[in-house]
Amino acid sequence: MPQNVPSFDELLNSAQRSAVHLEMRDAYGVANEADDFARWKSTGERDNDPESPYWAPWVTLIRNTVARGVVVRRARIVSEPVSDYIRFEHAGTVVNMEAGELVRWLPRRRASAIALPGNDFWLIDDRLIRWNHFTGEGASGGGEVSEDPAAAKLCADAFAAVWARATPHEDYKIS
Repeated sequence: MPQNVPSFDELLNSAQRSAVHLEMRDAYGVANEADDFARWKSTGERDNDPESPYWAPWVTLIRNTVARGVVVRRARIVSEPVSDYIRFEHAGTVVNMEAGELVRWLPRRRASAIALPGNDFWLIDDRLIRWNHFTGEGASGGGEVSEDPAAAKLCADAFAAVWARATPHEDYKIS
């Protein structure tokens, strides 16, 4: 794994045209979400204030990225019925969209014929990949950066296929 994996600020600040993010897990266990997820599970309430300490850094980063003319898209492949974690993500996606991200959801059954990479990723300008590695429990396992053209093409093609089949957030209903 490379020694210098750029931060998300550095990664998105380097984007000139596009930044796409593909998420394929039904649950994540990243530390910075633990309190918010626990609160949501016990109360059903989600922090959806874009100016809150939880959201503000991400919202600012996305707004600045989009203001430069970069299109930021996120697609999530999910099993149905969805997990509690996906319900939690769905409840907070309004903030991602308010920041300027375009978000779509694809039921996993509709992704069976798509060749997908083995890990979640960010793809910047169809050339720079930031692989997101996770442990079996969903904790961050660190990132890795690649500019391998074949891997970038796999990611671009996979994301395009997912995006074409996926449902826009505002139309994706969780029952």
